[in-house]
Amino acid sequence: MTLLYAGLDVSDKKTHICIVDDEGALHWEGAAPTDPAALSRALAKRAPDVSKVVLETGPLSAFLYHGLTARDAPVSCICARHAKGVLSTRINKTDPNDAEGLAQLARTGWYKQIHIKDQTTHLDRALLRVRHQLVKTKVDLVNQLRGLLKLFGLRLGTVTTPGMRTKRLVVLFGEEPRLREILSPLHAALCAVEAQLAALDKDLKKKTAMDPVCRRLMTAPGVGPVTALTFKASIEDPARFVKSEDVGAYAGLTPRRFQSGDMDVSGSISRRGDQLLRRALYEAANALLGRVKKTCALKTWGEHLAEHKGAKRARVAVARKLAILLHRMWTTQQDFDWQRV
Repeated sequence: MTLLYAGLDVSDKKTHICIVDDEGALHWEGAAPTDPAALSRALAKRAPDVSKVVLETGPLSAFLYHGLTARDAPVSCICARHAKGVLSTRINKTDPNDAEGLAQLARTGWYKQIHIKDQTTHLDRALLRVRHQLVKTKVDLVNQLRGLLKLFGLRLGTVTTPGMRTKRLVVLFGEEPRLREILSPLHAALCAVEAQLAALDKDLKKKTAMDPVCRRLMTAPGVGPVTALTFKASIEDPARFVKSEDVGAYAGLTPRRFQSGDMDVSGSISRRGDQLLRRALYEAANALLGRVKKTCALKTWGEHLAEHKGAKRARVAVARKLAILLHRMWTTQQDFDWQRV
């Protein structure tokens, strides 16, 4: 019986399909709309007993993966960065050529399969991304407001609440009334963003308070609702990692290494992997070293490292340690022990 392997080169509207046999010969190639139902029908018609279907990671990969899996297609999602190294060897880059390259990868098995998170986890990650965008927008609006005021020699100063900022602006607009009409839309937009951010944070705290995994993770110093939910949504299944140390590499917090012959160089962290998780762990490490008053072994170790290597390197190292610690707490189902860690 001839085994068949399919590669899917996904684009926004159309997906190119290539099917090869177990010797690498072309069996069929074509295209179908980028929809799980349409792709499933095309595969069922051209290769009803296909052994493996491969597609790359991308914006539509989760949607297509879950849709094809629900239709009993033997689909795997592979890392686009790894696939690029193979596909770039062709002289001409076209969608049909990429689909054929993916089909050949499926045939040889020379790829790394990526874990695709379920829809519930993607909803949590969407919530976290919305919050990150609101925080970024708030910072941009505040900086813009401060910068425009400084053009006229006015300083907003230190304001810790929206109410304090509003009172300060009333005073500043009294000194330069012409700015009131110009800056009022900017201030109104800032207030609206802060209101949405406050409501979202309130819902996020309720969500994490009801989640047993998040409650356990929040017993670690420096870890709040945002970091706990980010860690849970990024890891999803702790059994994916054989060793807790692998979580640091997954978050891109381990040093890059280049070794060839007599050369062996260790550089800065790889910054590859889950950026959302890496950012949350770094912020948690910053909170642990800067705001947590209670002493623990991890805080002491980080402070000692900061004295010799600098504050930034210390925060990165503590973030990596936190990733290992949180994974260990999750797998062992134990809360943080201030006496042992």
